[in-house]
Amino acid sequence: MSQVPQEPKGLSEDEAAKETNSELVMSPAKVLRIGSMIRALLEEVKSAPLDVDSRTRLAEIYDASVAELGGVMSEDLTEELRAFAPAFRGGEVPSESELRIAQAQLVGWLEGLFHGIQATLMAQQMDSRTQLQELRSRGLPQTTQQPGNYL
Repeated sequence: MSQVPQEPKGLSEDEAAKETNSELVMSPAKVLRIGSMIRALLEEVKSAPLDVDSRTRLAEIYDASVAELGGVMSEDLTEELRAFAPAFRGGEVPSESELRIAQAQLVGWLEGLFHGIQATLMAQQMDSRTQLQELRSRGLPQTTQQPGNYL
């Protein structure tokens, strides 16, 4: 998820680096754009019958979208995505139902990812607020100088 890496406690440097780099999204804006496109495409597909050429093109768009998403996510998320959303292969043209199901699954997975990003951002915001409140509660040190000329 899009998060600020924090070093996990009690792990070696290699383990901490693996943990830090897992489940990261390097470009949340790109993921959001692709997700919006896929959602709009799904809505279009629901309302129109598809011939062989349009199903072939839609399968190509689907595969390209999955590949693009894989390029902006950590290895862990990319593996999860590929396992969840396998590419259409074998030269066969998928049926309308197969395409609709695949797109609906991808949209659902992306929505889960978006919720994870939002939750991470909210947690980071809460951590920042807590740190700011701690700094404020400590206050600034009192000085004994009187305001006046600085020369």
